[in-house]
Amino acid sequence: MKPVFGFALKRCKNVHDAEDLSQEIILRAYRALLLRDDIEDAGRFVWTIARNALANYYRDTAKYTVVLSPDVADDGASPFDLLSDAEEKKTLNRLRDEIAYLSKVQRRIVTLYYFENKMLGEIATELDLPVGTVKWHLFEAKKELKRGMEKVREAGELKYNPIKLVDIGINGTIGKSAPRPHLRSTLSQNICYDVRDRAKTVGEIADDLGVSPVFIESEVEELEDYGLLVKKKDKYLVNFLLSDYTDDFLLFECETYRRAATDFANELFDELTSSGILDDPAILCGQNVGSPGKAPAPRDRNFLLWTLIPFISDGGVHLNKIRDCRIRFDEVATIRPDGGVNIFHATLDRPRSLPANYVEMNQWVGPMFFGRDRYALWMIDTEWSDARFTGDGVMAEKMTRVLCDYAAETSGKVLPKDEYVWLAENGFVRTAGEYDGDFQPTWQTVSFANAAIREKLLSIGKRLREKHRTEWDELRGNYVREVLKTIPAHLSRVKEFELQFLFNSVVSDPLFCLHCIRALLDNGKLQPPAEEQKKTLTVLIFPQ
Repeated sequence: MKPVFGFALKRCKNVHDAEDLSQEIILRAYRALLLRDDIEDAGRFVWTIARNALANYYRDTAKYTVVLSPDVADDGASPFDLLSDAEEKKTLNRLRDEIAYLSKVQRRIVTLYYFENKMLGEIATELDLPVGTVKWHLFEAKKELKRGMEKVREAGELKYNPIKLVDIGINGTIGKSAPRPHLRSTLSQNICYDVRDRAKTVGEIADDLGVSPVFIESEVEELEDYGLLVKKKDKYLVNFLLSDYTDDFLLFECETYRRAATDFANELFDELTSSGILDDPAILCGQNVGSPGKAPAPRDRNFLLWTLIPFISDGGVHLNKIRDCRIRFDEVATIRPDGGVNIFHATLDRPRSLPANYVEMNQWVGPMFFGRDRYALWMIDTEWSDARFTGDGVMAEKMTRVLCDYAAETSGKVLPKDEYVWLAENGFVRTAGEYDGDFQPTWQTVSFANAAIREKLLSIGKRLREKHRTEWDELRGNYVREVLKTIPAHLSRVKEFELQFLFNSVVSDPLFCLHCIRALLDNGKLQPPAEEQKKTLTVLIFPQ
């Protein structure tokens, strides 16, 4: 009786009509059940009678749209009350699909009201909303459902040809979590790409991806919370630099950087190797850092240059304060909920037809900078190193441990045996002798004994940059114009911030460092590292 009365109450003009209709439904069902014994599903049979009785009620009152009392809301008849079973099933399935395109709160209200037969007051209490707000949402939901039922939904290309993002990373400080997990899935990557150039609602994104909005809602919210999407009213827009470069642009970029880096790298290499500075005792390489007064041990110059060349090419940017900027970092960087302040990057992975000599940033991470008390650690990870950056957020903790051990050793302390084991396993030290006897640990990294030698090396890079300034200004102008053509308008200022320091020594330009290394490898001045050197390749420790 209760469900039947609820059914009638929602569809009749008043309570009296609902009581009459309920009585008629129950009586007709009771009489039929007395006469028939071939009914397999009594519940379905009762609701079939209920719909037929309701159709008679509408005919008798000559109304097909019913105005309800205020406490029931302006509901009207269900859109599938007068349909056949087959039509009803098809329409109901379509209606349920369209419900998924409603907002979360509207979807919940519609479900509670139509499918769980709850009154407006109950819904308002459950959702902690005013009754008037629930009525408004129900009214808006019905309009959206009507529009959706009349619309032909066609999945976009992303349903059949999803994209993949590569080179995911940041420019700035990393927070407690690594960048990659926030774009961990194909779904999250395709959501971001879909709103790269134009803001869209969750429903529009779902249409393009060919999925139900229900399944992407939480992904969209997470991406928004982390700052990878920005919400504008009810629409979302990507909030990071998602690059989509053509082969022609990549070749143009490669040639621009090659022209900028080749002469600089060769001149830098020649000066380092001919000036005698590589033998300066303040540059430590494969030595016991606890005994700086000892004569420098024979050093592997190639290993040493693998660190000094990119460090000088990078310009020691983490030691400089950015001055005279047209666009400041804090204007364009995003403050992440995990404490990071950075500019996010990713690149669309497309099939490429590039020549064999194209310089690609394979496995490139960095430059990275870690500071701890008196010392700092600078490093890059490349295709020639040992893939030390795992993307699991533990790099800062690991490098802090290295710096603490290094500081203790330079103070003349002997570390616990387990600590030397850990350092040796990670390639930072090589040990000789017995721990309790004539123990001789040597650090397999490049280190500076003081700030003076660091500044002396960086000054070489500054002088060479000044020499090439005019040439680089022309290259920079042409490159900036072309790259801004590939960036969505709402992110052009973010990209302009980075472009103002092209080939500069104020903000890291990893591609410039890479081309310097490639130029020296191609002409044979720099040799590939030995296998055992890869764990600490391009790792530098120096006083802050």
